[in-house]
Amino acid sequence: MLDELEQLLKGIAMMKELTPRTSDYLVSFGECMSTRIFAAYLNKIGVKARQYDAFDIGFMTTDEFGNADILEATYPAVAKRLHGDWILDPAIPVVTGFLGKGWKSGAVTTLGRGGSDLTATTIGKALGLREIQVWKDVDGVLTCDPNIYPHAKTVPYLTFEEATELAYFGAQVLHPQSMRPAREGDIPVRVKNSYNPKAPGTLITKQRDMDKVVLTSIVLKSNVTMLDIMSTRMLGQYGFLARVFAIFEDLGISVDCVATSEVSVSVSLDPSKIWSRELIQQELDNVVEELEKIAIVHLLQQRAIISLIGNVRQMSLILEKTGHVLRKSGVNVQMISQGASKVNMSLIVHDSEAKALVEALHQAFFQDDVLAQVEAENLLVD
Repeated sequence: MLDELEQLLKGIAMMKELTPRTSDYLVSFGECMSTRIFAAYLNKIGVKARQYDAFDIGFMTTDEFGNADILEATYPAVAKRLHGDWILDPAIPVVTGFLGKGWKSGAVTTLGRGGSDLTATTIGKALGLREIQVWKDVDGVLTCDPNIYPHAKTVPYLTFEEATELAYFGAQVLHPQSMRPAREGDIPVRVKNSYNPKAPGTLITKQRDMDKVVLTSIVLKSNVTMLDIMSTRMLGQYGFLARVFAIFEDLGISVDCVATSEVSVSVSLDPSKIWSRELIQQELDNVVEELEKIAIVHLLQQRAIISLIGNVRQMSLILEKTGHVLRKSGVNVQMISQGASKVNMSLIVHDSEAKALVEALHQAFFQDDVLAQVEAENLLVD
């Protein structure tokens, strides 16, 4: 493998070119070699193991190098290979993460961010397992980023819906795509800490008891760009929103949060490297230029999205407590958006105010006795 890698690097150096296809092939060597070393180590200590390259056992993907999608044909192919080998000669499978094979090109592809977790959940769904475990460097999913607020707590239980919202709005522990196979196969996912194996972690399931839940977690996404777009015509302009979003589609730019009225729309864009690429200034300028053909556009940068993931049945209380914290801290919210799933409410504020606001919100929801307030209100209603 090292000889093959050396030849590849010499070829890249000679051509002075690195295509996305060659880049995926190049980065696959790390996974392929580390899994061989790990499987060899397990065998050496008496634990029978067998190494597999994902692209050789049925991981079929689109040919979108750097950010490929897993195709449905993967599940039966992986099940057939792993089940078949286990029946003939049982051994622990050690499988490369975040790699696949393009169904048209036959070339090695990578699955993008969260690709190793996606590999695990894909195998879990293919084999119909009882539980999938994802091992990280934190004690599961937390009530907020411990780098922002060190008193963050572990969330013991989550639904797939909550986990997807958390991941989409910037929680680094999970990636929304990686949850999809487990959700489709209705297989629980347990997030554990490699450095603290005794910690119970977080268990993610399709449903959970929400009676004693107000807020699940607070997620901060910094370095966000906001666009205020107002139609240049008066009320009743048909197709205004359709034209606005067609521009985003044509330029390949993803929108995070949306707030609309009949003649105006406010949207937030994420220019950080959380997803597959960076949104550069030139792309922003292109968006503004295109939108200005149909609207008046205000570009606001250095903003942050604070997402409150919580119990839809307690949304009135969440709004009330959030309003109290905002008044007390004197923060001016520039946009509020509620997700269609109803488990998420997002506030857009200036970057400079965001971290202090996350701390204040965490204090209000997780350290003050919010549950006692909920139970008292329930008693009054009864």
